[in-house]
Amino acid sequence: MHYYIISGELSGDVYGAKLIEHLKQIDGNAQFSCWGGKNIEKQGVDMVQSLDKLSFLGFWEVVKNARTIINNFTLLKRSIKSCKPDAIILIDYPGFNLRAAKFAANLDIPVFWFVAPQLWAWKEGRIEYLKKYVDKLFVIFPFELDFFTKQNINTYYFGHPLFDIFKSSIVHKKVLRQPPIIVLMPGSRKQEINNLLPTMLLVTKTFTDYRFVVLCVQNVNSAFYEKIVFGYDVELLFDKKILQSAHCALVASGTASLELAFFKIPQVVCYKLNWISYWIAKYFTKIKYISMVNILARKTVVKELIQHDFNVINIQNELAFILDDKNREKIIQEYDEIVNTLGPIGSFQKIANTIYSDLTGIINNAAKR
Repeated sequence: MHYYIISGELSGDVYGAKLIEHLKQIDGNAQFSCWGGKNIEKQGVDMVQSLDKLSFLGFWEVVKNARTIINNFTLLKRSIKSCKPDAIILIDYPGFNLRAAKFAANLDIPVFWFVAPQLWAWKEGRIEYLKKYVDKLFVIFPFELDFFTKQNINTYYFGHPLFDIFKSSIVHKKVLRQPPIIVLMPGSRKQEINNLLPTMLLVTKTFTDYRFVVLCVQNVNSAFYEKIVFGYDVELLFDKKILQSAHCALVASGTASLELAFFKIPQVVCYKLNWISYWIAKYFTKIKYISMVNILARKTVVKELIQHDFNVINIQNELAFILDDKNREKIIQEYDEIVNTLGPIGSFQKIANTIYSDLTGIINNAAKR
């Protein structure tokens, strides 16, 4: 069967690659047309569009890149009509993928959505799109199953995908190194990195007894990072294995924050947008926290430094707090409680089985007519 996959963010690129692996295992004739990054590309699929032309963060940034977004949607329509896929699989990336769902559904192509839009946080009106155009929704948090099911959306929860991704690499007994490592994780988009990394780097001048590592992402080349870190005593690494030895981290809000909870690494969550995007988001958002660690715990487990609070003085104070052994121990205990709610392992296999079974049923029913 021919699967058409759209992922517009780095976490979705990782999830998409894993899902492709499992679909290949059960469908020996699988073909893939994909939007994504290097992880999906490594699966040997037909790439329609690359990640660096998809990821825009904030309202103002979307407006500035409206022409690119329009061109991308034109490409999407032309591509789907050309390859005539058996199914479209949408991974997160709601602004674009909601429109993609409508287009595919109107062509009678089955639509599967993996990683639900966070409509429980904002833009709840978009639920009508999911009801009308999405055949099955695969959520990654337990509370989402109840939220979307109550909206009469065909929803499934098989566990959080990070369990599958990290099951072989998470080391519960950490290998701590000397000097202790502080990891800087400034996001997966160039825009985020530009907004966050320069301020994060300022604390390296204060915490001189620590080794600082910038954990880079694959879709951004090292030259981009090198320009920002020039003059600072930091290392650039692209391998997440460093998390097995990290002492604590400064991290952009997003999937990486939850990853640190899996690795039991105390963190300070950082975020900064341009002021137009910030105030629009603040007006429409219905939730108290931006970090999934805090959202899942329903309380402050990790400190969030957002917008004007994201400054070198606050970072220094919060970093000193999580370097204290008693505070570290308490945070790690909270992590354990959160992570224990996100199982079981095997979500990719179950999602792949469900999609393949549905499509096989559709094809068999069509053959009987």
